Amino acid sequence: MAAKRKANKPEPLPAPPKAVVSAAKVVCEGVDKLIHEPLRLGILCALAGVEYLSFTELRRLLSTTDGNLSVHLRRLEEAGYLHCEKGFRGRMPHTRYRLTATGRAALEDYVSHMEAILRHAHRVVRPR
Repeated sequence: MAAKRKANKPEPLPAPPKAVVSAAKVVCEGVDKLIHEPLRLGILCALAGVEYLSFTELRRLLSTTDGNLSVHLRRLEEAGYLHCEKGFRGRMPHTRYRLTATGRAALEDYVSHMEAILRHAHRVVRPR
C-alpha cells in the first residue's frame, strides 16, 4: 500500500511594503465613480473654467456623439453636479450647462484624491 503524500502548502507571501498597502487603500477608497468616467470628467473640467457651455460646444470640445453626451450630462445633472438651461435662440432650441457649487466641490475633492493617489504611487514606483 502506497503511503499518503501530504499536500505541499505554498509558502506564505511576504507582507507588502507599507507604501504599497497605503497606495492601494488610497486608490480603492473614496474615488467618486461618477466623476471617474473619462467623458464625465471631461465635461466637469470643461465647465469648471467657464460660466457655461452649450450642448453643441461640449459635443465638439469632447469629440463625442449627441447620444453619448446626453446620457453623461443627464447622470451629472441627476447627481446635482450640473444645471441645465433650455431655451431658444431665435427659433432654434439652445441648451446650455453650468457647473453647480456641488459639482465644483465634487470635482475639487476628486482632483485632491487623484493627487493623493499620485503621491502614494510615486513612493511605490520610485522608492528612496
